Amino acid sequence: MEAGRPAYRVLLVEDEAALRTTLKLNLELEGYAVTTAVTGPEALERLRGARFDLVVMDVMLPGMDGFAVVETIRLEGDTTPVLFLTARNAPADRLRGLKAGDDHVAKPYDLPELLLRIANLIQRSAKGTTPAVINSYDFGGNHVDFIRYEVVGQDGQQRTLSQREMMLLRLLIEREGEVVSREEILQKVWGYNVFPTTRTVDNFIVAFRKYFEPDPRTPRYFHSVRGVGYKFTP
Repeated sequence: MEAGRPAYRVLLVEDEAALRTTLKLNLELEGYAVTTAVTGPEALERLRGARFDLVVMDVMLPGMDGFAVVETIRLEGDTTPVLFLTARNAPADRLRGLKAGDDHVAKPYDLPELLLRIANLIQRSAKGTTPAVINSYDFGGNHVDFIRYEVVGQDGQQRTLSQREMMLLRLLIEREGEVVSREEILQKVWGYNVFPTTRTVDNFIVAFRKYFEPDPRTPRYFHSVRGVGYKFTP
């Protein structure tokens, strides 16, 4: 850590007390200011309430797994670098971790290697070289501004959308061509402590068709897949 520079802020999310205590101590010895969280919902609250330079995120967490936490904050526009710690090493898990976060370390890990990866991620972030989330998107004569929460639709009118509308729109656009289940949408857009009905999601899709489709009765972009979920096709 450079002399006179404020300590980099790290959020450490780990439910195993011994690992959390050991890693927190070693991070503090490296000069980081460390905040801890034990559950997925607690991690989400920490991330929404403060700014961090890096998140070290266990995957297997009570309440909400680490992948879901990070996927949720990404939908909200949070680009904080994330390093996942996980014992789940199947190819699908590694791929999901790298898609949602910035690095992936398997448990049990080598402490010096982990600390080096943390330092490298923070330096990359400080230099502005971490991947950015989508700030705007155009399709079929429509424009979406994720920063301002504004859209311009088929009628040329500018509208301001709610945070949840923008989160759902971002989720579908970033997963273009894929069917996103209603259950995944409810978890990532509405969260762990809110219980809307699937009709709520249907109403959002109806609104998107009204804004963006040339003919809302014959959707070109926002498709319902019966019994499963929704798909965006640009």
